[in-house]
Amino acid sequence: MGQIIEVVQRYEIPDFPNIDLPAEDGVPLETSWHRAQINLLIDSVKQHWRGRQDFFAGGNMFIYYSLQQVRNRDYRGPDFFVVKDIDGSYSRQKWVVWEENGRYPDVIVELMSPSTMQEDLVEKKQIYEHIFHTADYFCYDPDTHKLVGWRLKETGYVPLQPDARGRLWSAELGAWLGTWEGKYLQEQALWLRMFAANDALILTEAEAERQRAEAERQRAEAERQRAEAERQRAEAERQRAEAAEAELARLRAELARLQRQDDGPVE
Repeated sequence: MGQIIEVVQRYEIPDFPNIDLPAEDGVPLETSWHRAQINLLIDSVKQHWRGRQDFFAGGNMFIYYSLQQVRNRDYRGPDFFVVKDIDGSYSRQKWVVWEENGRYPDVIVELMSPSTMQEDLVEKKQIYEHIFHTADYFCYDPDTHKLVGWRLKETGYVPLQPDARGRLWSAELGAWLGTWEGKYLQEQALWLRMFAANDALILTEAEAERQRAEAERQRAEAERQRAEAERQRAEAERQRAEAAEAELARLRAELARLQRQDDGPVE
C-alpha cells in the first residue's frame, strides 16, 4: 500500500491598497435643518439604546464598499444610518466596509430635497437594496412632510404601510418613525422623530435630562408646598390653642368675678 501525502496549496490574498479615502467633499448640507435633523436622529438612537456599545449611528458620512467605487470617486453616503452588531465604542469619520468586517448599514434614512429626490428614490435605493442589503430604508421629504419606507424581503424591498398617524415601523430599530412638532437645538420645526412601541416619544439625552430636572423641580416644589401646608396647619393649631387658652382664662376671670359678687359683704 502506497503512502498518502497531503499537499497544502497556499494562496496569497492581496490586501486592499492603501488608498486615501476622503471623509468629506466640502459640499455643505442643504440647510441648517438637515444638520440638526441628522443630529436629532443620532441622539435619539443613542438614547434609545443607552448603555449599549454594539451599534454605530452616523450621518452625512461617506460609505466605502468597493474599489471600483473609489476609483470612480463615487463618494456618497446616507444622511443617517445605523449599523448593528459592531463595536460602537469609538467614532468614525467615514465607514469603510472592508475595515468593518464587511458590515453594511442595517437602517438608512435619506432626507430628500428637490435636487436629491430622484437619486434617493431610484439610484440610492437600488444600491441599498442590491449591494448594501440594508434591511430598513426610509426617505423623508421635509417640504411635504411625506415619509416613505421599505423593508427588505427575499424578493427585494417591500413598501412599509403607515399607521393611522403616518408613522412607519422599523423592525431594526424596534421603533416607529414619524413627525413631531417642537423645538430642537433652539429651532422650532416639524422633525422626523423616533417613537417607542408604546407610542411614547424617544427623547434625546438632553431632553431626558431636562425631563428629569423638571420632575425633580416638581418633586421639590411639591415637598415645599407640603412643608408649607404643614407649617400653616401647625400655625393654625397654635393659634387655636392660644385662642382656647385665652378663652379659658377669660372664663376663669369671669367666674371669679361672679363669685366675688355672690360673696358680697356680710351684714
